[in-house]
Parts: sequence; structure tokens; C-alpha cells
Amino acid sequence: MPQRAASVTTRSGQEAPESPGRLVAQRGLFRGPDPVCPDSLYATVVAGAADRERDRLIVRPYTEVSTDTYFGRFPASYWQRWTVVKEVTVELVLSGSARVSMVASDEEGGTRIVAARDIADASGDTVQLTATLDKFLDGGFLWLDITTEAGELLVERLDWTVEAPARVVPTSVVICTFNRADDCVRTLGSLAADNAALSVLDAVYVVDQGTDTVESRPTFPDLEKGLGGRLRYLRQPNLGGAGGFGRGMYEVVRGGESNVLLMDDDVLCEPEIAVRLSAFANRTARPTLVGGQMLRLLHPTKLVAGAEYADFTQLLPGKVVANALDDVDLLDEALDEDGEPTGLPNRGDRRVDADYNAWWSCLIPNSIVRELGLPIPLFFQWDDVEYGYRARTRGYATVTLPGAGLWHADFDWKDGDQWSQYFALRNAMIVATLYSPFPPKQVARVFTSRVARALLAMQYGLAATLIKAAEDFLVGPDVLADGGQAAAAEIRAIRAQYPDTVAHPVGSLPELGLEFVPMVQADTAPKNPRVALAKQLVRLARGRTNFGVGAVPARDSAWWHVSRFDRVVVTDAAQDSVRIRERDRDTAVELGKRAVAVARALLADSARVAAEYRAAIPAATSTQNWERLYGPR
Repeated sequence: MPQRAASVTTRSGQEAPESPGRLVAQRGLFRGPDPVCPDSLYATVVAGAADRERDRLIVRPYTEVSTDTYFGRFPASYWQRWTVVKEVTVELVLSGSARVSMVASDEEGGTRIVAARDIADASGDTVQLTATLDKFLDGGFLWLDITTEAGELLVERLDWTVEAPARVVPTSVVICTFNRADDCVRTLGSLAADNAALSVLDAVYVVDQGTDTVESRPTFPDLEKGLGGRLRYLRQPNLGGAGGFGRGMYEVVRGGESNVLLMDDDVLCEPEIAVRLSAFANRTARPTLVGGQMLRLLHPTKLVAGAEYADFTQLLPGKVVANALDDVDLLDEALDEDGEPTGLPNRGDRRVDADYNAWWSCLIPNSIVRELGLPIPLFFQWDDVEYGYRARTRGYATVTLPGAGLWHADFDWKDGDQWSQYFALRNAMIVATLYSPFPPKQVARVFTSRVARALLAMQYGLAATLIKAAEDFLVGPDVLADGGQAAAAEIRAIRAQYPDTVAHPVGSLPELGLEFVPMVQADTAPKNPRVALAKQLVRLARGRTNFGVGAVPARDSAWWHVSRFDRVVVTDAAQDSVRIRERDRDTAVELGKRAVAVARALLADSARVAAEYRAAIPAATSTQNWERLYGPR
């Protein structure tokens, strides 16, 4: 069993462990923290039968069980590349008889047995298998296969351990929340219920920026008790994700030496993520941002991305790194480059390097926060991208660690026509000025293309949102002075002026004069979107459309289809309402003229504005600026 850690007291008042001799890098778990978490993401019963609990497994006679799964694999390649660890030991407490094999993969998915033990009539025995981390640089994982014959095997504990550092730096979780009190309570409850996760945590900060507060929930006192004195509950004005996460970073660095694990409030939390990210960060060769991966909450066997980067030329975050897993079902067969099944599961054996990691879960070492400062006061969107690229410019890598995952609400079930599009575009432009050449012609082209598509699709509120975002970008860094509060209120007020932004219950259509609306599905997408865009603009300028009134499902709501109607009912991506779009030539012309003026200003003023942002960022990210925004503490 790994040696229990001695401890010292941190400045935040909790005990931080000194070296325990062996550090638990990850636990072998056989079931998720919630019944909706698929068991097959933890271990698979290849043949026979097995009884599973969260950290306990009974393998029945003539059965084969494998941990060649998303949560069951040990990411050997990432440990070899980024840490000082030379070998890993898997330690099991067993009773019964079986063969236990440690299996390795390479970057192409090929497998080999690294070590094996035949266990006979064990009774609570501790069994160890060790692998050297020297053949995994380009890719590869480790896992266990357990095979029984006439007898059965009880697995009471399974830990992957590595040599511990001289002193283990603890972790403080920071959760930013705004009017998602019940979600936040569930996340806190998951952490409180897992002793292994709690053992690596110095504190849990909840930065509550809402009016429906977490502390108002009747279970809040029990959570405080369950977290063992670790909970730090803070209230402040709504400064968005940047302000909430930044406040937690500020408090952690001000109060102690622990690393900072940022985590969204609306996740289904796998507490094991704290164990894995913390252990990895404690063993990297130099301070490294260590991120967790996102699985889709509504489709819990799907992984969103193996690793991500931002495409500054298109002002888009969340692009998937080449050769990384890209929105795949982890239980399906992988496909080759020609789309043919390979016979191998979707595991992503090849190591891929991320440019940044989203803040649904990302550990940032204390020393990096001290050197880099706090986030830019962007309010919402792109704050995590900016911080990851800021770290890169200082020589600090980001590692998105496979097997360290949690479930987050599916992004494609959120409608793209929201007030948040203001921050998505404005902040993309700001961040692009800092970490890319930011060519004015390309920026103006991307902006005008987005506005044109919105106007074609009769999304006049969205077009106004994008135009306002670009106008405010051109104002320069003064737009960040209040942390985004005024901008958030103003863009909501602007959007309220456009009927197409209003979501209606489908049952209200008759009251709106839409008693019967025929469904019109889309044809195939145009092969050349730019040409199609130009042609459709000409058609609409001549007053020509294909349909009068129709209904369009969310999957068919692309601009090139919706633009063929005079009036259209479009299903929201969330599948709970519809929006009614109606062609308004005067509004389209007015917004089009504004967009042209903004595009010209981008061409003329982008270089000057970019220089102003670059000069202003050190002051904007300083503790003094954020203390001003936080107000009395």
C-alpha cells in the first residue's frame, strides 16, 4: 500500500503532504460516481461475469476483465514525455486466483504484455507489477487484463503509483458559479463524497456571482461539513467566468502555495480528476498547465476533443489538434483515414500536444499564476484560451491528460444565437491581437462573412450582436474597464429589440398566426459556400425566395437553407422552443451599412487598436486592477 503522507501546514490553514514515498497517479475504478456514467468507460467484461462497485471488483470464474478503457488506461506516453517519472507500478489488493497481466499499447494501437503474475489462493495479498516508461514517447498506454479459470478473484484496491517528489504540492479547486446553485451543490457533493479526491485538496473555493445563491440551499451546511473545513465560499458582483475564476486564482495565490484547479459548476464531476491532474502536475519536469477532457453529458460515452488549439485566422477556439480524438464515441470502433473500421476501439493511442485547455477543468500551478498574473477581464469566452497562450509565450506547456475527464453539457445543444456571441467575437479579436499577426484584411473578411450569413438567415439580432462586438473591440482596452458588466447588460438590451431573438414555446405558434407550418428539410450543402453566399445575396436583393412560410429543424438551420424563406420557424438547438424569423429588408439594409462601416474601420484602425491592447494587458491582468473590480472583500 502506498505510504501515507506526512504533512506540513500551508498558509491557508490546511495540511499539505510531504513526500509519501509513492504517489497515487490514478486509481483503478470500476464504476462511475453516478448511475448515468457508463460502466464500460471504467472496465469491460470481455467474457464471463463480474460484480462491480466503485473501487471493488469480483471477477467470477472463467471470466476476463480488462481496464483497456477511457478511465482504466494509464497514459504512459504523457508521463514519459512531460514528467520526471521513469517507471510506474500498479498495486492491487487481491483475494482468490487469477492471472493479472499488464498490457501496453504503442502509438499505432499495437499491444504487448509488459508484465504478468499468476495469483493462487491469495487472501488480501498486495500484488505489484511495474513498467518502465521508456517506449512510449510518440504514444501508448498501459492497462490490466484479469483472467480467471475455476476460481474467482476479489480486487479490493487498484492503484497506479509513481515515485513521489520531495514535497507534494496540494491542489485547491476553484468553482465559478452564476445562478446554477443546484448544479454547483451536486459538484461539491461529488467531491465531498470521495475521500481520495479530498486527500489531495487543500481548499475548495466557490465564487458565487449570482442571485440564486449556493448558500441558500438546505444542504449547504452539510456540504461544509463533508468538505472537512476546506470550503471557502465567496460572493462578488457578476464579473463573468474571467472574474469568477480569476478571484479564485487570486485567493489561492494570496493564501498559500497550492496549485489551482479551475472547474465549471454545471458538470457531472468525476472526483478522480483531482487525483490525476494533481499527481501529474506534481511530477512534471517544469511547471505545466494540466487540463482535463470533456465528455458529453447528454451522450456520456462521447469525448469532445483529445486536445485543442485556437484558429486565430478564423477567430475560432476549440479546434481539434491533428490526430487527436474528435467528438468520438469511446465505445465504438476507430476508423482509418479512409473511414473504414480498424477493429480497434477509439482510444487515441498517439500522443498529441494541446495549445491550451478549456476551464471546464484545468490545473494551473501556483508558480505560473504568480508569474503570469490573473486573467484578462474579458467577462466571458476566450479567457481560458488567452491564459493558455500567455503561458506558451513564457515557455509553459499545456498537457490535456487522457483519462482525466468529466461530463459537461453538450455544446451543440445550446443555440448559437445568444448574447454570448458578443463576447465570442469581441474577445476573439482581442486575444488574436495578442498572439497572432492579426491581419486587418482577414479579420474584416471573417467579420463580414459572419454578419452576411446572419442577415441571410434573418438573424437580425445576431447580426446586431456581431456588429456591436466589433465596434466595441475598436474602442480599445477601455472597453474592459468594468470587467464586462456594462457590455453584458447592453447587449441583452440590444438583442431584445429584435423579434428573431425571442424563443417561443411551440404551442404558441397558432397565437402568432402560424396555425400550420409545413416542414421543409434542407438539400445538400453547397460545394462552394462563398459562391453560394454571393448568389443568394443577389437573389434576395432582387426579392426572390423559394418558399413563403416553412418550418426548419435545428439540424437544417444553416444560412443557405433558411435564406430561401420569407418567414420561417426554426427549432432551437436545445429542442425546447422555436424562433420565428421574418424577412425585413429595411433592417437588413441598415445593419448591412453598419457592418460595412465597421469593416472599413477594421481595415483602417486594427493595427493601432492591437497595439493599444498589447500595451494595456499587463495592467488589466494585475492584482490591483482585479482588486478594484472585486470591491470590498
